[in-house]
Amino acid sequence: MIWIPGGNFIMGSNRFYREERPARAAAVDGFWIDRRPVTNAEFRRFVLATGYLTLSERAPDPAVYPDADPSLLAPGSLVFMKPDGPVDLRDYRAWWAYVPGANWLHPEGPESNVDDRWDHPVVHVAFDDVVAYAAWAGKAIPTEAEWEFAARGGLQDATYAWGEEFAPDGRAMANTWQGRFPWENLAEDGYEGTSPVGAFPANGYGLYDMIGNVWEWTASVYALPRPAAEKQSCCQPKESVDHSASRVVKGGSHLCAPNYCLRYRPSARQSQPLDTSTTHIGFRCVVR
Repeated sequence: MIWIPGGNFIMGSNRFYREERPARAAAVDGFWIDRRPVTNAEFRRFVLATGYLTLSERAPDPAVYPDADPSLLAPGSLVFMKPDGPVDLRDYRAWWAYVPGANWLHPEGPESNVDDRWDHPVVHVAFDDVVAYAAWAGKAIPTEAEWEFAARGGLQDATYAWGEEFAPDGRAMANTWQGRFPWENLAEDGYEGTSPVGAFPANGYGLYDMIGNVWEWTASVYALPRPAAEKQSCCQPKESVDHSASRVVKGGSHLCAPNYCLRYRPSARQSQPLDTSTTHIGFRCVVR
């Protein structure tokens, strides 16, 4: 873990999406934070030690989803499916699908595995899953303010975790989407999906993958700084009507592209329902 000294900073941004506004003064106390996102190998140690089953490995309770298609009430998770060509960007169902059998060990479904991805971030973890891991490890989930302060790497109000230029001297600084989302992935950064943790440069605090690769859970309940600005986020599979049942996720992912979701920045944020896991959300832990 890396010690973050804490301090005052400008949280949010007035330059991008409405859910980041207004830019405002914030402060955090010092804390330790994982140098990298939790990997498949690390999560496997937790599962082997505890026998834990993630939410995506458990059958959904029909009482919780009374209007659901019974055929979908099987263990599974949301998987990104790249369309063959351009689609309506207003309809996330064109690229997200609930896949029975998809979970952290089988990210794309029952026929897939993580045999060559043990050093990639674990995905298909819902909020209760990351809380359980953190408790087992003697750690906690960062708040949104802690996460954003750490992601900024000591820079005040910079657009990216490394400064103002997205690709300084043409160098890829994070795992994001190149091409026209969601159907054209040029993979110019070397990866079409997730990447090994630490594959891209660390920020000023020595933290890897704070931006891109996978979104990361925080402990903060989702709320908009300005309720009148309520609008469904572009990147997520679904939006909970009850925001108390959602948490803030931060950092963007390998599915974020300039033509659709310019959220690979420290100030970027979106809400994620507690009961939803996907192929592009992971986490890291803190110790206070």
